Amino acid sequence: MQYMPLRTDDDSSNAPALRPKKISRQLTRRPIMLLFILGILFLGYLAIANDLSTTRFGSSAIDSIASSLKLQKYRYIAIIDAGSTGTRLLAFTFHSSIINGDLILDNEFFEEIKPGLSSYTNAKNMIESLERLIKRAKAVIPEDAWSQTPLSLKATAGLRLLPEAEAHLILDECRNYFRNSGFLITDNAVSLMGGVDEGIYAWFTVNFLLNRLSSHNIGSTVAVLDLGGGSTQVTYVPDEEDLRKLDNHIYTINAFSHNLSLYTHSYLGMGVLAARRAILTLDLNAEETDVPGIIQVKSECINPIIATEWSYGGRNYMVKGPVNGSYKIVKTQNYAGADEKRPIVRVEDCKNLVKKFVSGAEDRPVGLRKRDIYGISYYFDRATEAGLIDPFKGGVITLSTFYNGTVDVCNYPNADQPFACLDMMYIYVLLEDCFGLDSSTKLNLYKKYDGHELSWGLGAAFSIHRDL
Repeated sequence: MQYMPLRTDDDSSNAPALRPKKISRQLTRRPIMLLFILGILFLGYLAIANDLSTTRFGSSAIDSIASSLKLQKYRYIAIIDAGSTGTRLLAFTFHSSIINGDLILDNEFFEEIKPGLSSYTNAKNMIESLERLIKRAKAVIPEDAWSQTPLSLKATAGLRLLPEAEAHLILDECRNYFRNSGFLITDNAVSLMGGVDEGIYAWFTVNFLLNRLSSHNIGSTVAVLDLGGGSTQVTYVPDEEDLRKLDNHIYTINAFSHNLSLYTHSYLGMGVLAARRAILTLDLNAEETDVPGIIQVKSECINPIIATEWSYGGRNYMVKGPVNGSYKIVKTQNYAGADEKRPIVRVEDCKNLVKKFVSGAEDRPVGLRKRDIYGISYYFDRATEAGLIDPFKGGVITLSTFYNGTVDVCNYPNADQPFACLDMMYIYVLLEDCFGLDSSTKLNLYKKYDGHELSWGLGAAFSIHRDL
């Protein structure tokens, strides 16, 4: 299967030309300055053409000069990520490089509202949530640019998991609203995005922001693992040895004039929330409660003192720990010196339960642990909540560190985060058993890089620009 290449070719022929003006006696030095600037631009072009190590710095400096001379044309693209747990706006500002026409990212505006579109039962409320995001987009994009600014809504696993007729009804409501938004609306502006797109766009975003797609760095791309609520994606460039072992999910893309063989696989139903429900109900240890419409489930991955309500996929659950829970004697630090009998999750029993679910995954990646690995979305969120990484800066941990953190979470009852043990155990088993990582594998876990969101949104914006 041939995947539509991601390109950043741009036509800079519309850039305003320098026109001769009548020069006053006070401005006689301006031609000399202009020639000096043009000389710098020419030297920068030679540096970039020869792929010198100072390319990125030189290109930035040249673009800055061009900006001061108002030689750049700014472009805007607004992306709405209609995910399973929330709806997110990403409004991007770009300009075209004066050197090679590549699209350069200047600014990004991000805002999220909850819940996701798939959670609304009332179309009016759903449209009102979109209207809030559209107003925010109009606040950051100049009004005279609205009609030339593409607006695109891409729905992910939350809608992919709905019945087809229900998903299309939601998308039709969004299309009707978008027609009067004032933005540029193309025929496919509102769509149900496939998992392949989601994986490749996220991979492009991370590698673009890390500057791994430049001509002198193309061999050092990183693997990107994206864990959403309804699905999870794995995307990376396999080496030649592993490429021969992979029969499916290989796509040819073009990134900055380089052809790459990319492995990307989306596992629908294996996002952290979809997996949570599957694991909770895996052994059919579920029964109707006295309250109609609420299903009671008891799980080895839930602390024995926990009893909490949870809704997912249109079903309501009362979630509890096992009937015969386990307790651990812990020495306390209080003045009385009494020991504490603390309720805990039986870690091995929980792990075995999760492994039973993960064992059904097909078409697993090969050689993933050879790459530098970046985990985004819920990988970052759960590690942050467990105190394993800085919530503002992100960080790097090993898989063994993540597992130790999982054990700590399972050994401590937390009514505010009743699913923390289950979710973290699922992530650990997914990474080890399904993706083939070992305890020493390093995980780069970040939400942002250089102030920009690590998501598929930026990759989608580049693709939209290419298609205009």
